[in-house]
Amino acid sequence: MTLSNSDHPALSSALRTIETEGEGLSQLAEALRGSLGTAFTQVIDKIIASHGRVIVSGMGKSGHVGRKIAATLASTGTPAHFVHPSEASHGDLGMIQDDDIILAMSWSGESVELADLVAYANRFNVTLIALTSNADSALGKGADICLTLPKAKEACPNGLAPTTSTTIQLAMGDAIAIALLESR
Repeated sequence: MTLSNSDHPALSSALRTIETEGEGLSQLAEALRGSLGTAFTQVIDKIIASHGRVIVSGMGKSGHVGRKIAATLASTGTPAHFVHPSEASHGDLGMIQDDDIILAMSWSGESVELADLVAYANRFNVTLIALTSNADSALGKGADICLTLPKAKEACPNGLAPTTSTTIQLAMGDAIAIALLESR
């Protein structure tokens, strides 16, 4: 017996994943209509006024998403590049200038690898923007502006693999890039 496409477990899984991530994006849109929108506009204004680059950083899956965000920013006219947080702690902090803006990403806000970036930003008065779901985290508290993302349900049935969370991070990065492009 062959299952039809509509009965195939893989298709059900795909639809559930996309619907769960879609719900996360809806939560993000709703958050942007509230307090996240205020922080978002502050970020756009700060980057537009800056003469430096946007330095994007993140660890693990947030780092993978961060690389894509840095590439999108650069390709839409905002000078940007990715700095790996572990490499930053081993000499790459020297690449960050005082007129740069750091966009540090961590879903929990407690990635220990970002601690040196946070300390560096605070010590040398480099603007730090946090992209996290936890404003009360070390990253959130250490930031000049915290983009607090909604804590949406992961599509992973075990709640472990970053799925909806990375989709939300990616969408927020795209929103920043396009808002900057249109502002220019």
